[in-house]
Amino acid sequence: EGGASCALNATANPTKLHTVGQPMPGHEIRLIDDDGVEVAPGEMGEVVGRSPAMMNGYHGRSEATRDAEWHDADGNRYIRHGDVGRFDEDGFLTLMDRKKDLIISGGFNIYPSDLEAVMAQHPAVADCAVIGVSSEAWGETPVGFYVRRDGVIEDAPAILAWVNGQLGKTQRLSALHIADELPRSAIGKVLKRELRDRLAGAAA
Repeated sequence: EGGASCALNATANPTKLHTVGQPMPGHEIRLIDDDGVEVAPGEMGEVVGRSPAMMNGYHGRSEATRDAEWHDADGNRYIRHGDVGRFDEDGFLTLMDRKKDLIISGGFNIYPSDLEAVMAQHPAVADCAVIGVSSEAWGETPVGFYVRRDGVIEDAPAILAWVNGQLGKTQRLSALHIADELPRSAIGKVLKRELRDRLAGAAA
């Protein structure tokens, strides 16, 4: 289904283990913004790719196929991967977030992974996740969840104040909730839809 793939030789590139590698031979990956324009080198953008093995489309679902496609100025067809990523100066791709998890607050793009990386540095936080929720003032606002580390006692307001002190003004969490554990898929990904449902249920 995907448009292109990357490969990483971990032995030859031990400093690139945080990346998914470089596009494989015959595979091409580009990064685009919300308007479908390629981003400048080093900037984050939506991952689109093409290769000889990419899909022709979804059977009987022409609209879904169109939504999954992007075409460059020469008319070449690419498939949207659903990820947001960044290429480094050596052409290695780092995946930052799923595009559907991107938070747009007050016109600013907020990447949950950036906020999660900061929250994870707090000594009381064993696990964490950030989601976007609706906001009348900002459109969306980031809300955090964390699992308390065993043996460390610190309340959510103190952790929230610490995290927001490390973040830029447009990134700050509007709330922080403690959880016994975060819902995860069979492969370990946080199920952020379940966290959104949890908040919606609490507000009902």
